[in-house]
Amino acid sequence: IQSIFKYNQLRQQKRATFSLPKNENFLSDAGDGHYVETEPMLPDGRLSGEEADEEEESEEEGQQQATRNMPKESPLAMALQILVPFLLAGFGTVSAGVVLDIVQHWEAFKNITEIFILVPALLGLKGNLEMTLASRLSTAVNVGKMDSPIEKWNLIIGNLALKQVQATVIGFLAAVAAVVLGWIPEGKFQISHAVLLCSSSVATAFIASLLQGFIMVGVIVGSKKTGINPDNVATPIAASFGDLITLAILAWISQGLYNYSHPYVSSLVCAFFMCLTPLWMVISSKHPASRQLLYSGWEPVITAMFISSIGGLILDKTVSDPNLAGIVVYTPVINGIGGNLVAIQSSRISTYLHFHSTPGEVPDEAKGCYYPCRTFCGTGANHRSAQVLLLLVIPGHLIFLYTIDLMERGHTSLTPVFMVVYLAAALFQVFLLLCIADWMVHSMWKSGKDPDSFSIPYLTALGDLLGTALLALSFHFLWVIGDQDSDVGD
Repeated sequence: IQSIFKYNQLRQQKRATFSLPKNENFLSDAGDGHYVETEPMLPDGRLSGEEADEEEESEEEGQQQATRNMPKESPLAMALQILVPFLLAGFGTVSAGVVLDIVQHWEAFKNITEIFILVPALLGLKGNLEMTLASRLSTAVNVGKMDSPIEKWNLIIGNLALKQVQATVIGFLAAVAAVVLGWIPEGKFQISHAVLLCSSSVATAFIASLLQGFIMVGVIVGSKKTGINPDNVATPIAASFGDLITLAILAWISQGLYNYSHPYVSSLVCAFFMCLTPLWMVISSKHPASRQLLYSGWEPVITAMFISSIGGLILDKTVSDPNLAGIVVYTPVINGIGGNLVAIQSSRISTYLHFHSTPGEVPDEAKGCYYPCRTFCGTGANHRSAQVLLLLVIPGHLIFLYTIDLMERGHTSLTPVFMVVYLAAALFQVFLLLCIADWMVHSMWKSGKDPDSFSIPYLTALGDLLGTALLALSFHFLWVIGDQDSDVGD
């Protein structure tokens, strides 16, 4: 780590002696000679690791890099690359739904119902942190920023340390939001429940983020070596076991701390993980790849956490109604699938913009007022990917619904009416998310923000909120029209 840091310092000192690229109005100096997150990944045709004093020696190579093209994919190749990780991620969300269906009957979940408010916020960490990390590293791979071993490990170590800082802080804030949202409707506050929520949330966020970070780095590096476009596989695999791991850790820690009725045990657990935060901050601040995000990357993840918490409040109130108990097993599925698909699209659009535009400038087809046909109608790479992703929704959800049915989980049987209503909600959710992603990514790029760091947290949080709300409306509608069999699965 020290060698990488010294090398990077020397490189930045050299770079500081030269002028900024021509699009300097979209770059800003962080105050220490480092560029902010919105620096183009291919400024003036050079990779980020090239110094100006090497320009003459590598003029021919620089010209080749300037003409570097995006990997070309046919719709079939794209669908095949997306399909396997998509199914893997889907079965991960099914497993998470089955686990949630089981643990909702545990004492901790029955007596401290605010834990349900934590569920979407903590499961949303994969969108806030893991998918954001996957998107940043995928773009870095595609534009050549990870060709150099020094720069590769510089990116990896800095981003992993940054992710642990964010996970700890977001875990604590999610617990605070759960306590407040649970206290406002009921008007009751118990300090022991609040301490248990804080310790469970912080410990779960820290441990799950660390495990998933290592998995994510392995996937990105493996994709690069095997020639697979990481934009297609990294974000779904980031979520494949993320929901299951996070939910299992949350249930285990919550029930364990609930069994130990002494509040000081929960307080010590929370304090231990919070005390590790300065260490991760020091490591992250030594890497230019993550230093700027350590100060400026909080807005999207914190906002996304609060959006997911509103979805958690909807889930908490819906689960408390015995007539709507069946929603639990399907919530991680519809939320996870929607988030996975929109994360793929966001990552692909971001990569496209890094190749073909400079920050602040969007392609001609993205200019003007937004309309939904702009997302799906056309022959461009992003149009084709949106069409493929939307077509995957119904067959994917059918597979996952029948998997849940074969496992005899849940509280609702697969009647034709239920399947039509459920699939309509899922299709509408993904349609809205893909439209929002197209508008949001281009808007952020136009404002000089890096979509890899800012868009996915918002999109996956909106996926959680839309998925939970649409699913709750679907179950209310099914109950009203008489499609009622809440005893199934008990």
